[in-house]
Amino acid sequence: MSTLNTYAPSPEWVANAHVKGEAGYAALVAEAEKDYAGYWARLARELVTWQTPFTKTLNDSEAPFFKWFEDGKLNVSYNCLDRHVEAGKGDKTALIFEADDGSVTRVTYAELLAKVSQLANALKARGIQKGDRVVIYMPMSVEGVVAMQACARIGATHSVVFGGFSAQSLRDRIQDAGAVALICADEQQRGGKALPLKAIVDEALADNSCPTLKDVIVYKRTGGSIAWVEGRDLWLHELMAVASTTCAPEWVEAEHPLFLLYTSGSTGKPKGVQHSSGGYLLHAALTTKWTFDLKDDDIFWCTADIGWVTGHSYITYGPLALGGTEIVFEGVPTFPDAGRFWQMIQKHKVSIFYTAPTAIRSLIKAAETNEAVHPKNYDLSSLRLLGSVGEPINPAAWEWYHQHVGGGRCPIVDTFWQTETGGHMITPLPGVTTLVPGSCTLPFPGIQAAIVDETGNDVPNGQGGILVVKKPWPSMIRTIWGDPERFKKSYYPSELKGYYLAGDGAIRDAETGYFTITGRIDDVLNVSGHRMGTMEIESALVSCTELVAEAAVVGRPDDTTGEAICAFVVLKRPRPSGDEAKAIAKQLRDHVAKEIGPIAKPKDIRFGDNLPKTRSGKIMRRLLRSVAKGESVTQDTSTLENPAILEQLGQAY
Repeated sequence: MSTLNTYAPSPEWVANAHVKGEAGYAALVAEAEKDYAGYWARLARELVTWQTPFTKTLNDSEAPFFKWFEDGKLNVSYNCLDRHVEAGKGDKTALIFEADDGSVTRVTYAELLAKVSQLANALKARGIQKGDRVVIYMPMSVEGVVAMQACARIGATHSVVFGGFSAQSLRDRIQDAGAVALICADEQQRGGKALPLKAIVDEALADNSCPTLKDVIVYKRTGGSIAWVEGRDLWLHELMAVASTTCAPEWVEAEHPLFLLYTSGSTGKPKGVQHSSGGYLLHAALTTKWTFDLKDDDIFWCTADIGWVTGHSYITYGPLALGGTEIVFEGVPTFPDAGRFWQMIQKHKVSIFYTAPTAIRSLIKAAETNEAVHPKNYDLSSLRLLGSVGEPINPAAWEWYHQHVGGGRCPIVDTFWQTETGGHMITPLPGVTTLVPGSCTLPFPGIQAAIVDETGNDVPNGQGGILVVKKPWPSMIRTIWGDPERFKKSYYPSELKGYYLAGDGAIRDAETGYFTITGRIDDVLNVSGHRMGTMEIESALVSCTELVAEAAVVGRPDDTTGEAICAFVVLKRPRPSGDEAKAIAKQLRDHVAKEIGPIAKPKDIRFGDNLPKTRSGKIMRRLLRSVAKGESVTQDTSTLENPAILEQLGQAY
């Protein structure tokens, strides 16, 4: 790390931040070490409004099924809306929505509370109640946030599915959750184009494949032509028009499931990550306050989609729990041109900007090829803090982001966390941390992150190993929906001494103790900040039954997306080449996009008569990773049944 630039916080930052300087950080860490439960209890009482105060902080009697604040009762929507209105902040802007076409809608806290109450009442009128599951398949919109908050208000558990996922992916999630209702839009507007959502819903629900689902509630976004099923399909605006703007919140236990969010695993079946109400809300609010240093007059913009956990924690819940003002953006960073982000920061005077390394890298490329969309052409002086999320940010992109977007004056919080963790785990704090490009630096106060070997023993700083969290924390995953054994096996393997397994490799700097994430240790790829199981993509390829006999998928480093998907395919016909291979590769990419979604399209497809296998039939993926990277294979191939196959796999299409 010593070869990289370092950036200490300015005296102004240290003086004005919520966590002030190294002494402030050290005091919090010491408090958590001295009385771990007491530390979290204090913060839960300060940041969360409880209808029934908790008396039990942490129950670890059934580890790893930990419970936090279990005898307390609260309502997450009340914490995000009512309490601010009751405090006299009803006229404060909660959401600034910018549509794909640039039109802007502002929604105050009082208006947002009224909309959420209307939809909550509409859901209750349809018989939806506490504990029911509702799937949300929506574009980025005020209505998407309203739908999530309305579910929280009545105690229904929501499961948001990213609007880019296919009918099959949507169907799988509806079935696994046992959802009783689905909230969607007719279409979504992205990059100047109307894209279908309701049509995908209709395909997902064909042939009564989701028998638990009774209602499909449709938000009229574009007014485009859609099919309609009488008795099942309902217009959102018609339901809300006859609903009251007041709805008493349903007080739920702290451990009540707030949401399920499906994430890819190393098997084909997605995992329904289950999060609680009390512990999750605490960490979403606390990390928004400390990591982003959110203040009352900030304009906060997280560019994530509500279909991902970042959009849950840092759009729908964290900033609203603190009474913040935030941007909700429907479009894409490159429409109408690649200056869209910078133009929006200038227009809305954004002060905190949180985006993904993939977006940064693509905008670097755009600025290098078209000077008109370079950040220097925009007034970005309102910015005071930058953030990065989704994957490690490479030092070159960090430096560009710092210099050209932040003007050399804005700290960058490079946040490490996961769907399963609920909020930031390892991150700089802007008034505390001396920044090192490419490092997520130190654990968030109260998080006991460590690096261990395969038996759970600590490894010395400077030596790589497996990233774990040694103690439970309030916003942690509670279980995998309907599969507690898979939860234990995936996150608490017996050989790791009861530690939470993050699934990433990491290394700590020998001098500073700073963490750097080195990549996944399992067969999960991270493409543009989105995690996908290799097995899921392989299953999609093999489901093209008329063409594919066998497939193996690995990742390789990619300058834009972090990791690129590389597929090695054996066809049910002679191995193609040239234009024929290109045509088949396109057909397979389109098939994967239909089965999973466009984000899962392989960047490289390579054809072989077979895959490199041991004599026992095991595919040697370490060799495929070398081939994917364009490296010459220097590993031992003596156990290979068919070493000549490697030569066939050299051409990518």
